[in-house]
Amino acid sequence: MIIEDNKIKKQKALTKEHNPFLSASSIKNEDNYEKNIRPLTFDDYIGQNSIKNTLKISIEASKKRNTILDHLLFYGPPGLGKTTLATIIAHETGANIKITSAPSIERPRDIIGILMQLKEGDVLFIDEIHRLNKIAEEILYPAMEDFSIDLTTGKSQSVKTMRIPIPKFTLIGATTKAGALSGPLRDRFGIIHRLEFYTIDELAQIIKRTSKILNFDIDDNGALEIAKRSRLTPRIANRLVKRSADWAIVKGDGKITKQIATDALNALEIDDLGLDVTDRALLNLMINSFDGGPVGIETLAVALGEDIRTIEDVYEPYLIQQGLLNRTPRGRKATKLAYKHLNIKIDSSQLELPL
Repeated sequence: MIIEDNKIKKQKALTKEHNPFLSASSIKNEDNYEKNIRPLTFDDYIGQNSIKNTLKISIEASKKRNTILDHLLFYGPPGLGKTTLATIIAHETGANIKITSAPSIERPRDIIGILMQLKEGDVLFIDEIHRLNKIAEEILYPAMEDFSIDLTTGKSQSVKTMRIPIPKFTLIGATTKAGALSGPLRDRFGIIHRLEFYTIDELAQIIKRTSKILNFDIDDNGALEIAKRSRLTPRIANRLVKRSADWAIVKGDGKITKQIATDALNALEIDDLGLDVTDRALLNLMINSFDGGPVGIETLAVALGEDIRTIEDVYEPYLIQQGLLNRTPRGRKATKLAYKHLNIKIDSSQLELPL
């Protein structure tokens, strides 16, 4: 236990004062919740064991070859730890990391400026890389392959192309839509991993680790109750820990027990399967207004008042994973499990999906 407590203290110190991989603005105070609890090593990173083991081998091999790590692509639903893995890789390789997102790279000079500022061995992390515009993507091609940038000068017939070398670096891309990446960009990544949803036990471990770092008192049953309602996603689990801690302080004695967690999450209208108000509204809409489907995503988005991308990226992956919703060639369709979860009587003439 003493060793574990010392690790927690070391984690706090690294996160607050000595983490060279996050910008100063991202750790300016303890209110930056997600950054404060982010693990810095593979040993502290819970879950995704297959990916961790593979990455350890790749990192060790690159060190023995005295070469930089191949470019990596992480994909999967949001909140599963893609950014965290990128910072851990930078830490494990002793590199600095530059974190940006594709939507913020609007002009060619944006991506050129980022690439020109890199130093030898740096890690460049681009979130939502599937949203990179075409020009920026084409600038990345020679940068990833030959570590150079092609620049053009002059106008009309006097146009000249210059190839400027840049330091060797590792690009880590993250996306929730691997299929939206162009073939040429995807093919330039040497290592590609899909992050999977977490198990309840893994989430409970994450919740207890977060509680120790932030000095929240929680018992095993409280952690398990939060884990069950966290949509198999660490980011959500960590958010619910904080909300449960608030409830424990106001309504209890400060300790997060199963009863406190249950009361807090019920107050937030998060049910025992992790569905929130919008999840249930989506399923109810499909069942009550469209006879369970199939119904097009555009129609659902308009009727629900939500953005199409939000439905596809935030709500659908978990509903599909839980067997509550199916995608068919004709549209989305609620399953028998959805009817059962919402306590709605099934009309067998309208629902033909198997149990």
